[in-house]
Amino acid sequence: MSTTATAVQPLAGTYTADPVHSSFSFAVRYMGVSTFRGTLDDVSATVTAGADGVAIEGLAQVESISIRTPQQFRDHVLSAEFFDVANHPQVAFRSTQVELSDDGRAVVDGELTIRGTTLPVHAEGSWAPEGELFGQRKAGLRLEATVDRTAYGLDWNADLPTGGKALADDVTLTVDLALLPVADADEEA
Repeated sequence: MSTTATAVQPLAGTYTADPVHSSFSFAVRYMGVSTFRGTLDDVSATVTAGADGVAIEGLAQVESISIRTPQQFRDHVLSAEFFDVANHPQVAFRSTQVELSDDGRAVVDGELTIRGTTLPVHAEGSWAPEGELFGQRKAGLRLEATVDRTAYGLDWNADLPTGGKALADDVTLTVDLALLPVADADEEA
């Protein structure tokens, strides 16, 4: 018996990310012993589903990074050695292909822009069909991808006294979107 998933069209129309329940997070191995995690909390995204398929566009504001203290660390991450927020205030994404399977799997290819560098990215995850709670309709999309931070110019690192580097090059990116149908989002505004 075959269990191959097929592409479906679970969404119809235009959706926007619910800013309260959507996020863009990252995780990177730190000092070889732990994982450092952070989130860009100010996320906007549009998902358009029509006869031509599904398209996704999104932005995350770097200034909204979850690192608040110590101030020196926050300043370092926002500086030219990392995100260079003064010159590149946003992380941007635009899909080139979206496949949503009837078993809830999502595969998305697109272009990710960080620090003014745009590179192809492949993400996988899951989607949740539109549902309703307390009169509000929402759908969901969760994607994860691993990228080489140095390819985007995030080159800072430090040698550890015992050997190795302070930060790994590979960073796991996770996007969680709670999607509101545009008509519902307009009513809430």
